[in-house]
Amino acid sequence: MGYKIAVVGATGNVGREMLNTLEERQFPADEIFALASSRSVGRELDYGDKEIKVVDAATFDFSKVDIALFSAGGTTAKTLAPKAAAAGCVVIDNSSYWRMEPGVPLVVPEVNGAALAGYAKKNIIANPNCSTIQMVMALKPLHDLQPIKRVVVATYQSVSGAGRLAMDELFNQTKGIYVNDLPVKEQFTKQIAFNVIPHIDEFMDDGATREEWKMTAETRKILDPDIAVHATCVRVPVFVGHAEAINIEFEQPVTVEEARKAMKAFPGVSVVDYRQDEGYVTPQEVQGEDNVFVSRVRKDPTVENGLSLWCVGDNLRKGAALNAVQIAEMLVAEYLPKK
Repeated sequence: MGYKIAVVGATGNVGREMLNTLEERQFPADEIFALASSRSVGRELDYGDKEIKVVDAATFDFSKVDIALFSAGGTTAKTLAPKAAAAGCVVIDNSSYWRMEPGVPLVVPEVNGAALAGYAKKNIIANPNCSTIQMVMALKPLHDLQPIKRVVVATYQSVSGAGRLAMDELFNQTKGIYVNDLPVKEQFTKQIAFNVIPHIDEFMDDGATREEWKMTAETRKILDPDIAVHATCVRVPVFVGHAEAINIEFEQPVTVEEARKAMKAFPGVSVVDYRQDEGYVTPQEVQGEDNVFVSRVRKDPTVENGLSLWCVGDNLRKGAALNAVQIAEMLVAEYLPKK
């Protein structure tokens, strides 16, 4: 006997990656349900060597499943996640809607897995923002080494973080420019091909974007409420893989060697840091990889106890689908009744 799992938003970038990750990691599932909106009903999706027919999420009976992985946006999470939770299903939601809700754990298993113990208050667990996940994976071993006072981060976020249509827009604009077609903007506020856009999500009253606010608020909820975080989030013309330039100020001195050693020993983090050509990792190389990669670790002489580093990860894997599946693995290993 195994568990019954639903993937809500199964036809999207992250939903498909969730199905792939469940199968690759041989999650103990007896049955997998692929859920999406009514317009996708009947479509067939691959799950290993099988095909699963998509069913309507809005009319699905969630009492039939033990865990539901949601990646269908905030509106669906707001309306459907409480219904699923009330039916006895544990929801792991990838949208931003539940992340800062009191009583809802916001979990990166390697970083704050113990927070999962509170999941039963609402039967909902939040999956953090993709950029937050990879940053706290790098910060956690360093914060354990010496408390972090302040983090300043600039992100370089791929278009897959904005969905399939955003990926299509980058492809079509790039192709069109070579044949002198005017770029058509639909998913982004500016041309994304051959450009970078310092604007992800909506602007807030203080001038920050919601994506930047998410990185600040989520890092403090996951890692430490006393850490000051300032983010600038930028969309770049890359299909998959987010990168971050992270500047860290510690309470006490940390050497480059100590930082590298701590991160190398941390599960899910790989340090590739050679001060030579190609001695660092880029987004193109991490597609399909589960780990977060750290390079360019160096001292920042402009602040007391400062270090800078470069952090890269597959935003569809550890930044979304893998993290959700790891939460589900923790649930069945430590909290749910054995099957």
